[in-house]
Amino acid sequence: MARPAIRDRGFCYLRAPVTGETAALARRIGPFDATMIVMGGMIGSGIFVNPAVVARSVHTPALILGAWIVGGAAALLGALVYADLAASRPRVGGQYAYLREAYHPAAAFLYGWALLLVIQSGGMAATAIAFARYSRELIPLPLSESALAALAVAVLTLVNCLGVRAGSAVQSFLMVLKIGALLALVVCGFAFAQPSPSLPGPSSSISDLGAALIPVLFAYGGWQTACFVAGEMKEPRRDLPRALLAGVGGVIALYTLVALVCLRTLGPAGLSATGAPALEVMVRALGRSGGAAISAGIALSTLGFLSQSILTAPRVYFAMAEDGLFFRTVARVSPKTRVPAVAIALQGTVTVALALLGTYETILRYVVAIDFIFFALTAGCLFVFRRRSGLCPRRQSRRPAGRSIGARRAHAMPGHPVTTLAFIAVCAAVVVATFVADPLRSIAGLGLTLAGVPAYLLWRKRL
Repeated sequence: MARPAIRDRGFCYLRAPVTGETAALARRIGPFDATMIVMGGMIGSGIFVNPAVVARSVHTPALILGAWIVGGAAALLGALVYADLAASRPRVGGQYAYLREAYHPAAAFLYGWALLLVIQSGGMAATAIAFARYSRELIPLPLSESALAALAVAVLTLVNCLGVRAGSAVQSFLMVLKIGALLALVVCGFAFAQPSPSLPGPSSSISDLGAALIPVLFAYGGWQTACFVAGEMKEPRRDLPRALLAGVGGVIALYTLVALVCLRTLGPAGLSATGAPALEVMVRALGRSGGAAISAGIALSTLGFLSQSILTAPRVYFAMAEDGLFFRTVARVSPKTRVPAVAIALQGTVTVALALLGTYETILRYVVAIDFIFFALTAGCLFVFRRRSGLCPRRQSRRPAGRSIGARRAHAMPGHPVTTLAFIAVCAAVVVATFVADPLRSIAGLGLTLAGVPAYLLWRKRL
C-alpha cells in the first residue's frame, strides 16, 4: 500500500504505511504523569552540584540567588512558549513536529539527528555513568561504572518497551522519590545545619552574572521533552500546557530552595570552594548518615532522568520514521504494548554504546550551543504559526466569522511578541557565550549537526 503524502506549505513528506493491521500509539498518560514527565526531564544530578558552579562566578548571596531566579524566569518563558505550541499542535514528536510544520522537514530532521547522536544520547550516557558512580559508593558491586550504567539503561529500555503506562508509572515513582530527596535536603539543611557567616566576597560584573546563568539555564532545561509524548496523552491540548507550567513552576521553587539552603549552610566562599554542595550540607546536618542519604537521592535522581529520557526521546525518531525520513521499522508500533518499541530500543542501544565507549564527556561538550539554537528556532515557530492562522494583531480582524480559537487562546503566550523575543534573546546569549567559552567544541557540535544535511538529502532521494 502506498504511503500517503502529507503536504505543508508546499513541502511534502511521507507517512509510514498505514493498514488496518497497523497498531497506533495508546493514549494512556494522564495529567499527573505528564507533570512528573516535565519535572523529570529537568531534574537530574546537576542541581546537587551546580549551586557551587554558580558561586564560583558570582560571589554575593544576592547575585547567587538572583541567578537562579533569573534562570527560572527564563525557563518559565520557555515553558509558556511550548505550552502555546502544545495547545495548538499536540503532535507526536513535539519540538520535531513544530519545526517541521513551521519551517521545513529538513530543520526537523536536523533536530532529530542531533537529538539521537549528540543531545539526548550524550546526556543520557553521562547521567547513566553518574548513577553508576553513586550506586557503587553505596553498594559494592562487581561491575565497572560503564557496565553498571549500560545495565541501568538496558533495564529502563525494557520497562518502556512494555508499554507507555508502565514507563510513565516508573517515571512518576522515581520523580516522587527525587522530589522527596530535594525536600529532605532543604528541610534537614534548615533544621539541623548551622548557618555559616556571609563574608563579603570579590565584586562581580555583568559578564560574571552571564557566566553564572549558563549552568543555571542548563539545570532548568528539559521541559520540552514532555512534548514528545503528546500523542500518548489522554487530553494533550488541556493536560500538556498545564503540566508544562505546573512542572516548571515546581522545579523553580525546588531549585531556589536548594540554592538558598546551600548558601545558608556553606556561605558564598564555602559554596564556591566545594565540589559537592548538597553532600556537604547533608553531612553537616546529619553526619555520615546524611551523606549516604543524599548519595542515594542523587542516584535516584539520575535514574529518574534516564527513565524520563527513554520514555520521551524515542517518540521523535518514531515521528521521523513516520515522515519517511528515517528507517521505516523505527515507526513500527507493537500491537501488544502500543509503543514504538523499535525507536525505544534504538535510543537505548545508542546510549549504551556511548556509555561503554566512554566518549560521553567529550560529546556533552558539543551539545550546549546546538540545544539552544533549536530552542530559539522553536520559539520562532510561534511567529510563523500566528501569521498563518491570522492571530497577528494586525490580522485578527480578518479572521472569518465563527472561527473558534478557544483552545488555542487558552494557553497563548502572554505578552507575545515581546516575551517570545526575550526568550529567543536568552537562547542567543547562551549560544554566543558557549561559542566564546569553548569555540572548538561548539564548532564541532555545529559540524556534527550539519552533517545531517547530506543524510537528509539521502533519505529524501529514497522517498
